[in-house]
Amino acid sequence: MLRPSMLLALGALAATAVACAPASDSTTGTGADADKADASAPATSCAKDQLALKTPGKLTVGTDKPAYEPWFKDDDPSNGKGFESAVVYAIAKELGFQSGEVAWSTVKFDSAFAPGAKQFDFDLNQVSVTPDRAKVVDFSDGYYTVKQAVVALAGSKTAAATDLAALKTAKIGVQVGTTSLQAVKDVIQPSAEPNVYNEQIDVVNALKNKQVDAVVVDLPTAFYVTAAQVENSKLVGQFGAASGTPEVFGAVFEKGSPLVRCVNEAIGKLSGSGELAKIEQEWLGSAAGAPELK
Repeated sequence: MLRPSMLLALGALAATAVACAPASDSTTGTGADADKADASAPATSCAKDQLALKTPGKLTVGTDKPAYEPWFKDDDPSNGKGFESAVVYAIAKELGFQSGEVAWSTVKFDSAFAPGAKQFDFDLNQVSVTPDRAKVVDFSDGYYTVKQAVVALAGSKTAAATDLAALKTAKIGVQVGTTSLQAVKDVIQPSAEPNVYNEQIDVVNALKNKQVDAVVVDLPTAFYVTAAQVENSKLVGQFGAASGTPEVFGAVFEKGSPLVRCVNEAIGKLSGSGELAKIEQEWLGSAAGAPELK
């Protein structure tokens, strides 16, 4: 799916980590007893039975519907297939949950990072970490580094573009509230305002119906658009954020959630063991072959 430009992502991630670090314990006792209490009182535990969950014993994960490939498979997040579904179950396993203890909640994309209480423990839905979003929700460390991509109908003038300059006169379709929209404005800087749509399927249909010359989506989604959604379409190329800072997807949490640290630990273990890279290669491996637009 299409997701807004990642300005200062690493700074946002660092700020999130600081914001979610456990505060120092205050000591109410004195002397040896107080020292003993301090030594034996760990930071907030990540043991399964001590996690702060929306439903005790269940890990509730949010995502949008339809749940598109390659992030999910067959519009069924619970089957463990597709990149984000596989990542969720890998995180859940690290936290001590069996697959049957993961519950899924349907959450619209832009609702996930809106202010306020959440119905999920965390949400995975190709949400890019941005400073503005991090003001009202918390993010995990990044689980995927993403670039934006341009898709056009094969044989069109836009499909022949080899650099960003060739896209400036194109009519571009993009989803509202996404990093893709911000990337169009910041990086491509087209001469005409892009056509903005509420849903990804509306963006795809605009290309099918030749209402736009091209669409901008995240790179793995672009492969799915060309393979399964729009016949005779072509992946023109990929490009990065205007700042040069990598754009990353992060799990989304209600602001102040104590679960952030535990999920970060899980992501760290999956990254360190190579498991996260294996999942990426299985479900997103084709993304490496797209030409770079500069």
